[in-house]
Amino acid sequence: MFFLFSDVLLYANRGPVNQHQFKVHGQLPLRGLMVEETEPKMGVSHCFTIYGGNRALMVAANSPEEKEKWFEDLNSTIQSAREPKDDTVFYSSLRSCSSSEDLLGHSGNLQTPEIVPIASGAAKPYQHFSNTTVHVCWHRNTTVGKEDYRRALLNYLSGYLLRKFKNSSGWQKLWVVFTNFCLFFYKSYQDDFPLASLPLVGYAVTLPSPHDNINKDYVFKLQFKNHIYFFRAESEYTFQRWIDVIKGATLRS
Repeated sequence: MFFLFSDVLLYANRGPVNQHQFKVHGQLPLRGLMVEETEPKMGVSHCFTIYGGNRALMVAANSPEEKEKWFEDLNSTIQSAREPKDDTVFYSSLRSCSSSEDLLGHSGNLQTPEIVPIASGAAKPYQHFSNTTVHVCWHRNTTVGKEDYRRALLNYLSGYLLRKFKNSSGWQKLWVVFTNFCLFFYKSYQDDFPLASLPLVGYAVTLPSPHDNINKDYVFKLQFKNHIYFFRAESEYTFQRWIDVIKGATLRS
């Protein structure tokens, strides 16, 4: 799991005890970082190598699109980190003599490239929920980039929708709020807490196909692998608004 900050790139794994926390395995200051295209290795496609100091990490994205996203974000952030700043000295609170980066530094294998699958997004504050963007990226093995976050800030919508599960016959009317890559479901607009939520990172929004047997107007379909949901709007205008907003934030359709 990779986290790109304005001055450092972290890579981490989920903790063995607390599944809601990640243990940092290493950090690479951006000022000394370089990114380079790499030929596929060991049957893994979409590879590139990250060089930092005396370390080389060979990483692999899930798709050409995600590789391009990482290339753009890394290069632009590295360039920003190299630009002259004020004379203030910043110290990383993550660095310690017992950090896993220091342990790696004494292993003598710093020049050996590693294959590290990328599944991450830009860093978010830690929250005690399993559907935060960070945890969704981990479970769905996907990436959320800087431009994705920028679009998410511009895409917010709320209103009543009818929801139907793939194998159910009835429709349930819910107050739905879309924000920060996630749908939140309420019984009514007056409720303070949602009944449930659906993170949309990795989902595609489309129209129902003929074999879905949806004989209603203003219906759109959300799908991630075998997870399928149908939503029905009250009018053509609200239907199109929901389609546009979700597409604008997820760009998978």
